[in-house]
Amino acid sequence: MKATILSIDGGGIRGILPAKALVYLENKLTSHNKNTRLTDYFDLIAGTSTGGIIATLLTVSDDNGRPLYSAEDALNLYAEHGSKIFDTSLWKKISSIGGVTDEKYSAAYLEKVLKKYLGDSLLSQTVKPLMVTSYDIRNRAAKFFTTTDSTKNSHRDFLLRDVCRATSAAPTYFEPARIFSTTEVPFTLVDGGMFANNPAMTAYAEARTMDFRTILETEGKPAYPSAGEMFLLSIGTGNVKKPYYYEQTKDWGQLQWIKPVIDMLMSGNAETVDYELQQLFSTCKDKSNYVRIVPSLANVNPEMDDASPKNIKALLDAGDKFVDDYKDILDNVANKLIDYNK
Repeated sequence: MKATILSIDGGGIRGILPAKALVYLENKLTSHNKNTRLTDYFDLIAGTSTGGIIATLLTVSDDNGRPLYSAEDALNLYAEHGSKIFDTSLWKKISSIGGVTDEKYSAAYLEKVLKKYLGDSLLSQTVKPLMVTSYDIRNRAAKFFTTTDSTKNSHRDFLLRDVCRATSAAPTYFEPARIFSTTEVPFTLVDGGMFANNPAMTAYAEARTMDFRTILETEGKPAYPSAGEMFLLSIGTGNVKKPYYYEQTKDWGQLQWIKPVIDMLMSGNAETVDYELQQLFSTCKDKSNYVRIVPSLANVNPEMDDASPKNIKALLDAGDKFVDDYKDILDNVANKLIDYNK
């Protein structure tokens, strides 16, 4: 048996793409055992921003201690609510000058959806270990929400809906999240994509500290696993490859650089983490136990907030193509997950 890890990137409405891949993967796994869910096959699920929301939905518990939602449910959240989450009134557009002088969107509808899906469920109550990234702008520190920490220290336990609000508080898009732990400790947080848009390396580091045998009460699962004792699936939301040219950028100031810098930080982080993990797992006997899949954005608007009906339809179609492009790899992943959880 190996420690099995799922990591999901940030990317706003492009969360539709990894959700589509996870729906396919869950269907493959449940065809093997109809009484299971995708979450049954992963020992740790990590996510940033939109990936953090998906990861949380997959691990939130029902009244019987089973996963409340399927991957299909996560996909439907985006398909049904995306256009309203990334919607803004005419007054908001005018008063914020399109997001220049104030956040671009109100978080009210996002918070409403998170409360509907997650209610008062706590981080400490997830059915499997969860890890979600955020950034503490008051204390200037990376903030990692983990089930492991929350079960050890009540001041590190949070409402899951607050965890999701924090990880998805993308600067310029939504105002920072002001949330409180269950012991009323306040935090002011923004999107984890500021430092870990691809959270796979943070998931790897977290897994190295975990005694999965004890946590999962499963004999055969490794304690404090090395890379050779892990299987890690990392799913991206598409690489934005918009080029910037010297003649275009040489006289830019702060205002012009804001959006490109965020774009480059997020894509650069994802590529760096992928390189690091490829190097780590290349030292293992089975190099195929690290899998990174990233969808094409060829026929969609890659803007993380374009949740127009037209673009959501394009993203759903791109998700189908994503699955087709990686079908053989996803089938192999399903077989590995079954094998590593026997």
